[in-house]
Amino acid sequence: MKPIKLKVISTFYKENERCREEKELALLPDGGEENYLLNLYPSVTYQIFEGFGGALTESAGYVYGQMDQKQKDRMLQEYFSADQMGYRMVRVPIDSCDFSLGHYEAVARDTDKAFESFQLERVEQTIFPLLNDAQKAYGGKLEIMLTPWSPPAYMKNNGDRNHGGELKQEYKKVWADYICRYIKEYQKRGYLVRRISLQNEPKAVQTWDSCIYTTQQEKEFLRDYMWPALQQNGLENIEVFIWDHNKERVYERACGIIDETTSHMVAGIAFHWYSGDHFEALGMIHDRFPDKKLILSEACIEYSKFAADDVLKNAQKYAHDIIGNMNHGMNGFYDWNIVLDELGGPNHVGNFCDAPFLYDTNKKALIRRNTADYLWHFTHFIKPGATRIGFSCYSDEPEATAFLNPDGRLALVLLNRTCHDIRVNLRLENTMAELWIKPNSIVTAVSDQTLRVS
Repeated sequence: MKPIKLKVISTFYKENERCREEKELALLPDGGEENYLLNLYPSVTYQIFEGFGGALTESAGYVYGQMDQKQKDRMLQEYFSADQMGYRMVRVPIDSCDFSLGHYEAVARDTDKAFESFQLERVEQTIFPLLNDAQKAYGGKLEIMLTPWSPPAYMKNNGDRNHGGELKQEYKKVWADYICRYIKEYQKRGYLVRRISLQNEPKAVQTWDSCIYTTQQEKEFLRDYMWPALQQNGLENIEVFIWDHNKERVYERACGIIDETTSHMVAGIAFHWYSGDHFEALGMIHDRFPDKKLILSEACIEYSKFAADDVLKNAQKYAHDIIGNMNHGMNGFYDWNIVLDELGGPNHVGNFCDAPFLYDTNKKALIRRNTADYLWHFTHFIKPGATRIGFSCYSDEPEATAFLNPDGRLALVLLNRTCHDIRVNLRLENTMAELWIKPNSIVTAVSDQTLRVS
């Protein structure tokens, strides 16, 4: 068998300009080196990764509508073409969220429990055109995740889409039916709805669209209302995800909801990144509930927490979080808005944030951010259906994750957040190759042939 060769692609920056280098390494006979090793174990396998995606909000659709056709084509090709980032999934809000131009609801009258006035006018104006064009760039149907930020105001005990509040008891069945109607309206238009979550950030009282569920309330809504509604509407194939909030309390929420009465209803746990790493929590969930999927359903650089111009550090945060989540069982990743304006909006409550692409509405310019460069190292090379494999590394400075793609070829991502070169001796069974990782760079190594699994 001929020696395995690795194609190594590095991204780094000089004077804020992206630089990308490619080189080839050959795995040669291992002479017994003990230092600087990163050992790869293709026979040790973990979760299967389903793919990457982003959110199509009203704000994203509104900004997209201001771009010219060439800019639209460029952005969508970079996101959804298999030759680029290869996104295959999208997350869409049920009714308005903070990244909307204002509040909207499909049914606004409390007397209309049969949903005779149900309409998706705002969605049809901004989100569907973006979704349709994204599917053309993808070349098929994108898998959609639908998520509510708040029930209609009249269904809540505070009478307000904002500021938390809770779902009124008398509206729990109506709300479950409302979500099912949303799914069926998308299906009627030919879209592929694969999954839902029950509530975005159910612990957060926000100045924008939000609703609070305790663990017991979420469990009861799922068991007594949402799951029966899905069954009654012939939607049992829709995957249901719980929590959809930060990782620091994700383990407790999973343990509090999943039991012998609800396990068959729960496809997985959705989580966000805003409260820090907490990778170990994902590992504990995977160990306790190995049949449940773990998906990151939202991530972005919030301008209220992080500087908009610290573009390298912000991009590195993405890579660090993706690597840690992958190494603890993550099955899928949804970024937040796929495009925003130069301010990080529009946002009807001023909750601005970054996105991989921004559109300067004054200069009429599409701006590719560093986060897109870093995301590309994962999304382009780790294919849907890839299996994470085992590795061991001599240090935590080269952060790493490794996958075998469905064709059996290696995709290894390495992150260097330090200001110095890092030496890595990649070792596979009885072969090895020396690699130097530049300061503040991200690297992907892919093999030219299927790896031997023994």
